Amino acid sequence: MEESIWLWVGFNIFVLIMLALDLGVFHRKSHTVSMKEALTWSVVWVSLSLLFNLIIYLFWDKMVPNSSYTNAEAALAFLTGYLIEKSLSVDNIFVFILIFSFFAVPDRYQHRVLFWGILGALIMRGILIAVGATLLAQFHWIIYIFGAFLIYTGIRMARHQDEELNPDENPVVKFFKRFMPVTENYEDDKFFVRRAGRLFATPLFLVLLVVESTDLVFAVDSIPAIFAVTRDPFIVFTSNVCAILGLRAMYFLLANVMHQFQYLKLGLSVVLTFIGVKMVIVDLYHIPVAVSLAVVASVLTISIIASLIKTRRDEKQRVRERAKL
Repeated sequence: MEESIWLWVGFNIFVLIMLALDLGVFHRKSHTVSMKEALTWSVVWVSLSLLFNLIIYLFWDKMVPNSSYTNAEAALAFLTGYLIEKSLSVDNIFVFILIFSFFAVPDRYQHRVLFWGILGALIMRGILIAVGATLLAQFHWIIYIFGAFLIYTGIRMARHQDEELNPDENPVVKFFKRFMPVTENYEDDKFFVRRAGRLFATPLFLVLLVVESTDLVFAVDSIPAIFAVTRDPFIVFTSNVCAILGLRAMYFLLANVMHQFQYLKLGLSVVLTFIGVKMVIVDLYHIPVAVSLAVVASVLTISIIASLIKTRRDEKQRVRERAKL
C-alpha cells in the first residue's frame, strides 16, 4: 500500500510540475499559439507519454510488486488505453472549435481557457475513475451498463455527426448568469474583474464553464471505455491524464485542418461501439488487449486515410467546377 501511494503521489507531482512550467514559464503571457509551437508541445507530450509507457514496461514489477499484470501486459494496457483516450479526445477538439467560434474568443486567450479547462478536466476525471473503479470492484454487473451505454453512444455519434452545439443554451452558463453579472466584452485574459467594488465575470469565464461542462459529458463516454481495457486504477488514470495533457497542443495543431477529417467521427463511433461490445460479452469471451489495440488503431487509420482521400477528391471537384465557369 505504501509503495502504491508513493507511486500515485510521484506521478501527480510530475504532472503538476509540467503544468506549472507550461503556464508559469512557457505561456506566462497570453499570445497566439503558432503551428510550430503547437507541434513542438505535441511532440513533447507524446514523447513523455511513450517514455512513461517504457518505464511501465521496464519497472512495473518493481513499481507494483503484487500486480496481476506482467510488465508487458501492463505496458500494452497503458498504450491501448492511451490510444483510446487520445482518439476520443479528438471529439473535444471539434467542440472547442465551435465554442471558441460561437463566443468569438481571440486566439491569444484560447490557450489560457484550455489550460484551466483541462486542469479541471483532470480533477473531474480522477473522481470519475475512482467512482468507476469502486463500482466495478463492488458490482460486476455494472460493466454491462457501461458497455450498453458505450454502444448507445457510438450509434448516436454515427447518426448525429453534424449535430449543432448551442453554447448559449448550456444549463451551467444559464444557472451561473442568475447569480453573477457578466461584462459585455473581454477584459484581456481575466476571468473576473471588479467594477465600482462589485465582482463581475467576463465572457472568458463563461467560455471556461462551457468547456468544463462539455468535457464532463465527454468524460462520461471515455472513462467507461478505458475500463474495457484494464481495471487497474493506476493504468486507467495515468493513460487518461497523459492523453488529456496533450489536448491543448493538439487543438492548436489540428484546429485549422479538422474539416478535412470528415470520417473521423464515424471512426470514433465504431471504436466506442466495439469497446461497448467488448464489455457486454466479457463473461462470454475475453477479447485480448492486443486485439483491442489493433482494432482501434486500424479503425482510426482507415477513417483518417478515407477522410484525406475524400478531401482531395472534393478539392479536385471544386477546381473542375471553377474551371467550367
